[in-house]
Amino acid sequence: MRLTVVGWSGSYPGPESPCSCYLVEADHEGRTWRILLDLGSGALGALHRYVDPLTIDAVLLSHLHPDHCFDISGYYVMRKYHPVVRAPRIPVYGPRGTGKRMAKAYGLPEKPGMNEEFDFRGYDAAGPVQLGPFNVVVTQVDHPVTAYALRISDGDTTLVYTGDTGPCDALTSLAKGADLLLAEASFLTDGENPPNLHMTGRDAAETAAAAGVGMLVLTHIPPWHDPQEVLAEARPAYDGRLELARTGASYDL
Repeated sequence: MRLTVVGWSGSYPGPESPCSCYLVEADHEGRTWRILLDLGSGALGALHRYVDPLTIDAVLLSHLHPDHCFDISGYYVMRKYHPVVRAPRIPVYGPRGTGKRMAKAYGLPEKPGMNEEFDFRGYDAAGPVQLGPFNVVVTQVDHPVTAYALRISDGDTTLVYTGDTGPCDALTSLAKGADLLLAEASFLTDGENPPNLHMTGRDAAETAAAAGVGMLVLTHIPPWHDPQEVLAEARPAYDGRLELARTGASYDL
């Protein structure tokens, strides 16, 4: 399984990166399967650098804030109006009501909305999602809107993506033993940070240590923070491999 960082900027696109978007790939049954974790503001354009967007098999949205989902609008246009390729309908997973929200964002009627291009599916209690080689387990985390962290396994390795969340036991449990934890770190420890919203670098590191993960990658850092400060706050709390997410960085798990 390979993870590629398409965008890591938190809250809005920054000068060095679009918003949250992560490409996950794995070979299975003679071809490469590709899924996206989030497709935030500005990410669709950057995605072209790494893969043809029309080869994506599914999109999994952690929640419906624009910095995690807004480029679904552009992706809809690409899949509907591409002059050469007839793009098949693909699943888009997210909180209940995702299809209605995306249609409204683009000014479409709810029916058909984007339903001819995307098969919108809600996360629920039905169990894990299976997409080719990927087994995906989700848990609801601590954020002002319905938000999920995702655990993606291919049978050999495991990636956990926090989405947006404050520190919580549900996230620590989901991350247990993961090979890589891709964790948001939007706050600095000495800031006036609202509760139940985001994590600091230290929070992310403490979660990684408690969960016993093999590697921690810090992401979703807003443009108003120096990422090196976030990294410095995380280092004392986690003694494993620790990095800042960077656009174009790839990790073979």
